[in-house]
Amino acid sequence: MSTQLPRAISPLAEDLREKIISDPGMVLDDQDVMRALIAANERNTGVAAANVVDLRGLAMERLEDRLDRLEDTHRSVIAAAYENLAGTNQIHRAVLQLLEPTEFTEFLTALSGDIAQTLRLDAVRLLLETKVEDEDPALKKLGDVLITAEPGFIETYITAGRNIPARPITLRQVAPETNVIYGDTENFIHSEALMQLDFGPGRLPGLLVFGSEDPHMFRPTQGTDLLQFFSGVFEKMMRRWLG
Repeated sequence: MSTQLPRAISPLAEDLREKIISDPGMVLDDQDVMRALIAANERNTGVAAANVVDLRGLAMERLEDRLDRLEDTHRSVIAAAYENLAGTNQIHRAVLQLLEPTEFTEFLTALSGDIAQTLRLDAVRLLLETKVEDEDPALKKLGDVLITAEPGFIETYITAGRNIPARPITLRQVAPETNVIYGDTENFIHSEALMQLDFGPGRLPGLLVFGSEDPHMFRPTQGTDLLQFFSGVFEKMMRRWLG
């Protein structure tokens, strides 16, 4: 029979003990308390901290890493949203500028001038397929923005001669053989957006071309929703101009 007397516990300590037993999470969720308990245990047992596996500490580190990754993702999403909003505003301004001209020559001038500046483009070209006998000599007086080509050129240019369907909108880096499109500026254009235009039954197609010195401005992995909107408005306006 043991003669050891029970250890005396003060009323305050007993009250704290009951709280911890009833709600241990109160202690486990407090990092400072857990560190103090571990440190006290190491002092009493003489075990070096390096030899103790702190499972809670490892769990906390993993949670902190996950939180950091989530914060990085959150910042990336916000940055992408702002970039998309800026792009949307640019396209909207360009469309309004597209609606202002009252003559076709002013329309083309705005395309290579104000609109190109708004969209931060280094080159804008409108290519029209036309038969030689139907080509209007007046078209050559409208500046570098408007160029003509024989029927079938647009599909060949977009597909680079490969046996694949030509997509309505193509984003890519510029191929070397682009002098037909950009003329003297070909060596400065490193990426382009190609937008096919349908002018209606009985008319040959057209191609709206955006060129940039930045090789990363137009990439195949980018979305094309905004360019589809712009080219759709442009297509309808061209139908009006062509009568």
